[in-house]
Amino acid sequence: MYLCFMKTTKHFIDFENSLGPWLGKTVKLMEFFLQEAFDNAALDLTKEQMVVLKKLTFKDGLNQNELAFLTLRNKSSLTRLLTKMEKKTYIIRKQDVKDKRIKRVYITEKGRATFDKSRPIIKQLIDRMEECISDNEKQQMITILQKIQSNFSSDKELK
Repeated sequence: MYLCFMKTTKHFIDFENSLGPWLGKTVKLMEFFLQEAFDNAALDLTKEQMVVLKKLTFKDGLNQNELAFLTLRNKSSLTRLLTKMEKKTYIIRKQDVKDKRIKRVYITEKGRATFDKSRPIIKQLIDRMEECISDNEKQQMITILQKIQSNFSSDKELK
């Protein structure tokens, strides 16, 4: 049997030594352990819901477009998420007084209480994640991640 292998280096990608898979796996691990911790604490909350509650805790009454931008979600997926959160009574949506086309999102007392219960869980996850990492290493990582995010700024295109 004769096997022919074409050797091409034009499109060779060393995935294991590129940042993408390592970033992706790390994010998935964090999300898994966060959800597991929420479940173990009998907290009816997802990471995505927690992010919305966090944004509203620090700036209540955001409109849905602002919230979509701040949470890096498209409008339709944010609408689905907010609908679920409304059913759980974590948030309420109200029409803007000046512009009826705009819906503003407000955190409820239950939403605020749920977010407050999530804070120690998030702190434990952060502590676990940063274990054995020096302050200097942490700052280096933040700087590198900021550079990666900058590389994806809207004025740059994939070629």
